[in-house]
Amino acid sequence: MNYLKPSETLSELFAGLVVVLTVTLAASVLGGGDEAGATTALIGAIGANTAWGIIDASLYVMNATFDRKRQLRFVHVIAASPDEATALDQIRGELDPILESVTKAGDRDQLYRSIYSTLAHGEFPARSGLQRDDIVGAIQMFCIALCATLPAAIPLLLSSHPMQALRISNFLVVGLLFIVGYYWAKYVDVNRWFAGLGLMSLGLILVGVAIALGG
Repeated sequence: MNYLKPSETLSELFAGLVVVLTVTLAASVLGGGDEAGATTALIGAIGANTAWGIIDASLYVMNATFDRKRQLRFVHVIAASPDEATALDQIRGELDPILESVTKAGDRDQLYRSIYSTLAHGEFPARSGLQRDDIVGAIQMFCIALCATLPAAIPLLLSSHPMQALRISNFLVVGLLFIVGYYWAKYVDVNRWFAGLGLMSLGLILVGVAIALGG
C-alpha cells in the first residue's frame, strides 16, 4: 500500500534525481574521470540522497502531524462557535476554496450544515498526534530518495572505465527525469511528451544552478 500521494512520490523522485545528477555531473566536470573521481561520485550521490531522504522523511512526519493538529483546532473552533451562522461562516472559509470549483452552492450549504451538525455534537477525531501511517509514509519517502541513486550507482559499480560510467549514469538520470515528467502528465492532464521534456529541462536547469553555486 502506498501511503504517499502521487505528487509526493513524484516530487521526491524528481528531487532525488536532481541531487544525484548534481553530484555526478560535478564529478564528471571536476573529477577528471579517474577511478578515484568515480568512486567519489558514487559515495557522494549515495550520501547526498541518504541525507536528503532523512530530511524529507522528517518533514513528512512533521507536515502530517501539523495537518491533523490544524484540523483538530478547526473542529474545536466550530464546536465553540456561539451560533450556527458563525460556525457555517468558518466552515465556508475553510472549505470553499477547495470545493467551490466542483460543487454547487446549494450542495455545499447542505454539506456544511451536515458538518456543523456532526461537530456541534462533539464528534472529534480521536487522535491528532503521530500515527503509524506517518512512519510508513516517511519510510517510503526515504526509500524513494535512496532509490534515485541506483541509476548512478549501477554503472559506476559495473564499469571498469570511470569516465564512461559517469556518462552513462548522467544519461540514465536525465532519461529518468523525462520519465518522471511523462508519468506526472497522467495526473495533471497535459501532453506527456511536453511534461517529460519540461520536467527534464527544469531538472537540468536546477542542476546547473546548484553546480554554479557550488552545490
